[in-house]
Amino acid sequence: MKKLIPLICFFLIISYSCKKDSFNAAVQAATDDATIQAYIKSNNITNAVKDPSGLYYQVVTPGTGSYPNISSVITVNSVGKLLNGTVFDTETSLNIPLSNVIHGWQVGLLHINTGGRILLMVPSALGYGNTANGNIPKNSVLIFTVDLLGFSN
Repeated sequence: MKKLIPLICFFLIISYSCKKDSFNAAVQAATDDATIQAYIKSNNITNAVKDPSGLYYQVVTPGTGSYPNISSVITVNSVGKLLNGTVFDTETSLNIPLSNVIHGWQVGLLHINTGGRILLMVPSALGYGNTANGNIPKNSVLIFTVDLLGFSN
């Protein structure tokens, strides 16, 4: 029995270490923020705004009229890219409830009105987080150019 105790302890330690998730949200948020700031600098984006959520955005064209809210159904054209320029999504006349899109869009699209264009620099926590989604790797910062064609409440 005494010989089995070290062996059992060894297997428990190995089992515990295999289950341990080394993901640290605070570290990832800091990494994303630094990455977005470097992207802004390297792309000469002069008027980017950082939202308290961690989202960075640039209103390219403000549009006119009222602003959408979280219960709006939006109609947009959009292009989504990874930081390396790989396009992972292109939408034309997408009609979708704002509440059904990633959190980065829910925050960012409240800053433009109909006819507006916005550049969203979405930290991973406001995108797909620590989970891969199709050809989007986990912990990816996402870049979207979104034209708000219209919305209804």
